[in-house]
Amino acid sequence: MKVLTLRKRAIVIGLCVLLCVAGVVIYFTAIRPTFQPKPQYTIVIDAGHGGKDGGAVGAVSGVTESFLNLEYAQELEKICKEFGFKVVMTRSDMNGLYSETASNKKKSEMAKRKEIIEKSNADLVVSIHMNSFPSSSARGSQVFYGEGNEASQFLAENVSTILNKNFDYAKKTAKVGDYYVLNCTDKPAILVECGFLSNSEEEALLQDEDYKERFCYNLLCGILNYFRM
Repeated sequence: MKVLTLRKRAIVIGLCVLLCVAGVVIYFTAIRPTFQPKPQYTIVIDAGHGGKDGGAVGAVSGVTESFLNLEYAQELEKICKEFGFKVVMTRSDMNGLYSETASNKKKSEMAKRKEIIEKSNADLVVSIHMNSFPSSSARGSQVFYGEGNEASQFLAENVSTILNKNFDYAKKTAKVGDYYVLNCTDKPAILVECGFLSNSEEEALLQDEDYKERFCYNLLCGILNYFRM
């Protein structure tokens, strides 16, 4: 009788061990896609300006466009990776992309951005910027695309529609923009002016962490719509 009891206990313990092992296997199988997304598309995220070129300056806080561009680009990078995209950044710090020995640093910087885009084999390009205007009443995001590039226009329209639905003052209609980063590639490419640093209220919003996360999430939604359609 004692032998039988010991045997039963051994069987129960064995079953418990098997269940625990099975549970661990199921758990790690379930979370693997979250931590190891399978890249399907490559997105180049371009944080405008950098280095000696700070871009626009906040009317109240004095925050530089180059700093906020990088903040938004890195937030967009993070959530794009969470959705399984491969991301290539043109810059990941506050340094400029130009060669320090170049006589024309702007030209050197633009050439470097083009080189990164070409080498990335990107499916699309998103360039992040902040706007400024002499009149402090101007506000709202605006999306631009290169003239004659239908894929870029379609991408810009998808992003503009999403932003307009979810943000006050966001421009509904995408516009043609004569910008080097849009014209240097035949890939679908957009330039997003996230808001106006010359408007004190929008300047404060653009520096708000929750606003930044929500804005970048909506950018991603526009990109996902583009790929879906």
